[in-house]
Amino acid sequence: MKAHFTPACLKFLRDLQRHNDRDWFNAHKDIYEAELKTPMLAVIAEVNEALASFAPQFVRDPAKCMMRIYRDIRFSPNKQPYKTNVAAWWARAGLEKTSGAGFYLELSPDALRIAAGAYMPEKDQLLAIRRMLLDEHEELRRLFSPKYLKGRMEPFDGQKMSRGPKGFPADHPALDLILHRQWGIMATLPAETAFVPTLEKEIVSRFRLAIPLVELLNRPLTVKAKAPLF
Repeated sequence: MKAHFTPACLKFLRDLQRHNDRDWFNAHKDIYEAELKTPMLAVIAEVNEALASFAPQFVRDPAKCMMRIYRDIRFSPNKQPYKTNVAAWWARAGLEKTSGAGFYLELSPDALRIAAGAYMPEKDQLLAIRRMLLDEHEELRRLFSPKYLKGRMEPFDGQKMSRGPKGFPADHPALDLILHRQWGIMATLPAETAFVPTLEKEIVSRFRLAIPLVELLNRPLTVKAKAPLF
């Protein structure tokens, strides 16, 4: 039987939305382990097997790939200690401790989200991607196009700046893309998609579609720059 989740996972997450405190979580931690953590690690392992054939540099230890359910509340006005989703991030080898572009999976009470791209590039990475787009913007547009994505995924808004970053020409044809702080694509599916044994195929088919985009965004981050970034 292929790895997948059960309705008990969504029930736990909905209950956690109502009781987001340590006492409740600790009293129900066995459910978290059985219904969220264990199946997520199994799904990651299956996705890894597929990635090995077309994106081996993204294969990661499932325990390192799965994201913690504990929130970092040190600098956040939201002091709820737990995330209300279960998620995983496949980083490229060599970029695990930074950001770069990679693959993302999230199950929340309202949706299953499958995504790929660069979400939190560091300052020097952000500049490197923007510089790359001066020459490669047409390729990114092609990978964002409805014809290429075929309804399987869609670009997300990218947290655009209101005006161009310093040092970039205001009349450049790539400016609309350079304004982005993020670049990526995502599919939002019903949460119940996570219950079916074909879950791994739903994920992998979209990761396979996204690999050219991920490789394009990582290109300036994985080769030594010929000139300083600043």
